[in-house]
Amino acid sequence: MSKMRLAAFVAAAAALCLGLAPDAKADGHEVKVGVILGFTGPIESLTPAMGDSAELALKEASDSGAFLGGKVLVPVRGDSTCIDAAAATAAAERLVTAEGVAAIFGADCSGVTIAITNNVSVPNGVVTISPSATSPALTTIEDNGLFFRTAPSDARQGQVLAEVLTERGINSVAVTYTNNDYGKGLDGSFENAFTALGGTVEISAAHEDGKGDYSAEVGALAASGAEHLAVFGYIDQGGKGIIQTAVDTGAFENFIVADGMIGDSLIEAIGDDLTGTIGTAPGSASEGAQMFLDHAAANGVDGDGPFRGESYDAAALIVLAMQAAGSADRGGIAGHVMAVANGPGEPILPGELAKGLQILADGGEVDYVGASSVELTEVGEAAGSYAVMEVEGGAFVTKEIR
Repeated sequence: MSKMRLAAFVAAAAALCLGLAPDAKADGHEVKVGVILGFTGPIESLTPAMGDSAELALKEASDSGAFLGGKVLVPVRGDSTCIDAAAATAAAERLVTAEGVAAIFGADCSGVTIAITNNVSVPNGVVTISPSATSPALTTIEDNGLFFRTAPSDARQGQVLAEVLTERGINSVAVTYTNNDYGKGLDGSFENAFTALGGTVEISAAHEDGKGDYSAEVGALAASGAEHLAVFGYIDQGGKGIIQTAVDTGAFENFIVADGMIGDSLIEAIGDDLTGTIGTAPGSASEGAQMFLDHAAANGVDGDGPFRGESYDAAALIVLAMQAAGSADRGGIAGHVMAVANGPGEPILPGELAKGLQILADGGEVDYVGASSVELTEVGEAAGSYAVMEVEGGAFVTKEIR
């Protein structure tokens, strides 16, 4: 059964189970939407702008006056911590039960997103759209048609990164990854792709976040003899600690990073020793990507960074799915996400939510393109493209889009 048809079935069943009762908090003038990200934890330098980008879409829809006859969207934040599944589940439970949110934007890191989906979203029939959970495990999660993501799977990122390194003549690497769903998934996809292209992973070793000393880990990685170190970790935690230790000890001079390590705070922490570092993160050079940057800047939001466009897009899909359903009742939203995300319909770009909402109100169809060229696969995840970056002049500079 396709995800779209499954979602429609589940929505109908949920409505019957709930006696067709609308969500109490969504029945008045306000519609609450959960915004759950790791506002504390190993990616806390990335999440404020992600939250702001999502809330920009909610405000834009509210200000249009076209959302569900003039209702107002109210974001309610929760802290996923990125790494503590119990805390993330509790935060999501609060949003769903105490706050009565109609849908959830988030979470961010893969492990907590899996926990929220299994423990909160599915049992309560709540649509959840993540802008940044990239573990391949989420492709096959038993979500009853309720989980979607605007970021592509790391199965794709691993392939892109392997191709980039091979083309640059890098055929031997040491790899360290954060010991969770995200790290394991990316490590597996990269190693499979890299070795298939003729490369050699001299050592692949997990690291734990939250440690004060990574000298033992770095020593083991350096003993492999590799000259290039790939770090699949988190920008404000173990990943940064590994690189800092490698620089301080002279163990490595050449680094490769993925999306969880892309951000200004890493460069500020490491300095010039990061120059030449290669990285990948979801990204686009489309018309929509530039429109988002302009739209965000005009509204006081810094849209130039990892997962910010995807955050705007995830929130926009929630809004448009509600409008297509004709209400903010939880049971009806899931069956419309795929329809507004993919064609046919009028293309909708960043800053054009009022246009999209009006088309839907008039009985028409929309094809939300957004900042990241949204196109969801049959399992509800972005097909996606990746920006290939390199640190130059104290900044991550995009060299190409794949």
